[in-house]
Amino acid sequence: MIIKEMDRTACLALLHTARIGRLACALEGQPYIVPVSLALDGSYLYSFSLAGKKVEWMRQNAKVCVQIDDLKSQREWRSVVIYGSFEELPDRIGTKVQRERAWSLLSQHAQWWEPGGLKPVADAPTPHLFYRIHMEEITGRQAQPT
Repeated sequence: MIIKEMDRTACLALLHTARIGRLACALEGQPYIVPVSLALDGSYLYSFSLAGKKVEWMRQNAKVCVQIDDLKSQREWRSVVIYGSFEELPDRIGTKVQRERAWSLLSQHAQWWEPGGLKPVADAPTPHLFYRIHMEEITGRQAQPT
């Protein structure tokens, strides 16, 4: 197998087709990673969530990392890592356009609210929110069989 660096164009091509990624955040030295639905638009990844641990943590530490992959086999895959910053899109004046853009992009795909809209056990309904990740750095690698 040969592993190569992906250029920005190849990384963005994978991001355009991706629907699920892994979002990593950290608080007080403790990392946390979860699957999220996402959609790319310009220099932002848009997503949706119910309130919970990842949202609480990102509100306190906006620095995040997102990993997206495309696995064809153990010897043929692509993987992109995005370093960026969390930005909540609250339901109020000033973020209306960005919230509508997030909803528009995400809702183009069936079951777009999963996994962000599901909780294992809900004590009480929790409010949902849209957010975006400003992509500050993108890296990627791909493996091809020899």
